[in-house]
Amino acid sequence: MTAATKTPADTAPLSRSQRLKDVTRDVHDVLDKSIMAGNIFAGREQFARFLRMQYRFHRDIEALYGNTALCALLPNLQERRRLERIASDLSDLGTPLPAPAEGALREQASLAEALGWLYVAEGSNLGGTILYKFASERLGLGQSFGASHLAAHPDGAARHWREFTTALDSVQLTPEQDDEMLLAALAAFRAAQHYVHEEIQ
Repeated sequence: MTAATKTPADTAPLSRSQRLKDVTRDVHDVLDKSIMAGNIFAGREQFARFLRMQYRFHRDIEALYGNTALCALLPNLQERRRLERIASDLSDLGTPLPAPAEGALREQASLAEALGWLYVAEGSNLGGTILYKFASERLGLGQSFGASHLAAHPDGAARHWREFTTALDSVQLTPEQDDEMLLAALAAFRAAQHYVHEEIQ
């Protein structure tokens, strides 16, 4: 298509969630490949290592789901928390919780930082539906035992994700805050990658 034939839709600016996807594409891809390279479906013990990695990441962001300001901006945010379900999955597999540790996200995270980390956490639900399928087929795990945190929302993972990104895109941020949010999302992926190296690889 030449410049002369481009439509307004072709030149429309990307939404916030689309920019986040573009900026984090490479680190997201590296993380996905690192997890699968860890053979997390080779056995339940190996899958439990993945659960420990998940627990550590979600422990970092647990406080965000109870943040009043964030809950006002992102509908049903409290219902999206997954830390307790990951803890239950670990218990099902007879695996202890990771020891308490200082999280990768600072306690007094700004609004922009929080949104960047939540974007990463909520986006993982989409890929989680594929992991859930493998956990079920290869390890006999499911919503009632060992893989509850990967089970899709009753409304469907895609719809649940769209509701989140619609709310995220509508939050009023300055250009500086948008940049801060993008950097925070990258930091969240790096933190998850660090936990993969420590728990799985």
